[in-house]
Amino acid sequence: MSILQLPQAVPTAILMDWHATLVDTHDAMYHAIDDVLPRLQALGLRDRLLTTEQSKTLEDARLVKYVRDHHRLHPKITAQRKISRTDIFEVLFGSDQDAKARIHAAFDDCYKKYVDDVHALEPDTTSQLRRLRELGIPMGIISNRKRDYLEHELSRLEDGAWIELFDVIVCGDDVAHRKPAPDMILEAQRRLGQQPGPSCWYLGDSTTDVIAGKEAGVTAVFYNGAQWSQSWLDKIFPGSPRHPHRPDAVVARFGELVRLVRDMVANGKRVQRATDAAFTPPEGRLREN
Repeated sequence: MSILQLPQAVPTAILMDWHATLVDTHDAMYHAIDDVLPRLQALGLRDRLLTTEQSKTLEDARLVKYVRDHHRLHPKITAQRKISRTDIFEVLFGSDQDAKARIHAAFDDCYKKYVDDVHALEPDTTSQLRRLRELGIPMGIISNRKRDYLEHELSRLEDGAWIELFDVIVCGDDVAHRKPAPDMILEAQRRLGQQPGPSCWYLGDSTTDVIAGKEAGVTAVFYNGAQWSQSWLDKIFPGSPRHPHRPDAVVARFGELVRLVRDMVANGKRVQRATDAAFTPPEGRLREN
């Protein structure tokens, strides 16, 4: 089944993942993962890795086995730079919340050495963000990153010019549970004074992001910056009873999201004008003419 549907609601808020959606922090992230995985035994986490039977896909099972045997990622995965640390930890530990909390904390401790290595993911990300901002739709960042790390990285982009573009920022240490739990998205909506629903869009590059969005009841837009094939998207979002969550839309570049939002906002205004005209009393129409 192809993921070709469009969002059903015009956005009244747009929340966005940070790493591999807005910014490129791949080198920093993988350096920190290289530092933390050799510590699995010391952290008491090696025996809590998932079994083959518990893995979502054969590829996931292979990743877990390699980490269990070698205490590092396979060089091919490191070279591709296509999977986030959150997804890696989800593959390794599944629903074990305590294990994931401990590995995230250990990762954060390692990441602080590399926090300066941040760049906009696409050359025109800044201009595209400003185009969204011009629409008057509140925007926010949702990231499993520690707040002080994210704020530091945010300050380094365009000499801090990105800071004023966002109305809300919610980080992994702001809530009880990180993504894929919906806590951060729900907290962002609370801070914006909005109720959960499909008129809030959440853009992210991972299965974890899609799960968080769907669990929060918002419109989940998958950012396919890694250029996964349609067959692979159908594989990682099978829509099965065990893995039911699928994105409401897929975009390959940030500019595609901006065009989609602008088109839906414009169409929503046209529909509203047509509705208003349909309910204008005849005498009112005569006066207007």
